[in-house]
Amino acid sequence: MYPWVKNNSGTVIAGTVGAGVAIVAAPSIISIVGFTATGIAAKSTAAWMMSCYGGATPAGGIVATLQTAGATSTILGSSVVTTICGSVGAAVGGIVKNVGRRMVGR
Repeated sequence: MYPWVKNNSGTVIAGTVGAGVAIVAAPSIISIVGFTATGIAAKSTAAWMMSCYGGATPAGGIVATLQTAGATSTILGSSVVTTICGSVGAAVGGIVKNVGRRMVGR
């Protein structure tokens, strides 16, 4: 086995788990931010994001993409959101694994 695989296998596993959790949790988080099935919630972060565009968001932009994900309660149809959530989840999983390793002195 290659040394880098042996030394980093825990980080790869933690990153994979983190990516999976992020993708599964993303619809709930998107809804909490204000992108809901019935539209953008008033006085939410989503409403603020939309107001930054003057109310007219570009098709395919981040607000439109997140609203589509919020309306359908899924992110798997949006490759951009899936990629972002998976990447962030993987990074967080890797960081948590490395912090845990340092805390136990390994």
